[in-house]
Amino acid sequence: MKIHPGLEKTARLPICPPMDPVGNLYHDLGEERLRNLVTAFYRRVRVDDLIGPMYPPDDWDAAEKRLADFLIYRLGGPQTYLEERGHPRLRGRHMPFSIGLAERDRWLDLMGASMREVEIPLDHVPVLGAFFAQIADFMRNRPEGA
Repeated sequence: MKIHPGLEKTARLPICPPMDPVGNLYHDLGEERLRNLVTAFYRRVRVDDLIGPMYPPDDWDAAEKRLADFLIYRLGGPQTYLEERGHPRLRGRHMPFSIGLAERDRWLDLMGASMREVEIPLDHVPVLGAFFAQIADFMRNRPEGA
């Protein structure tokens, strides 16, 4: 095999996909459990006094579908979210809402309770929980004290 000059050493290294701890969870958790997770989450959000009012009252079903489709796509399942909505642009889509520490923490509390309700397997809870924490923190757009 002819190797391009300068690549002699790297050409023998194994090619590995980038590490994505959540990229294959869809196969372990399944679409039904992920949709049930989102349903459990929105059941809590609808009655929550802090983040519930951020949702338009006539958009609950669509919001649930968007989050479920996003999670399914992001965790390695079908790309329905991308096909219907394009790039997630999560931060931009959430900019109209004032999101600080309290809102982030409440979102995580509701998602944590939902994960327990649908019995996310314990070996997946740390990885999925870290993913949710990263996403929720990324959504913050309000400095504390403001």
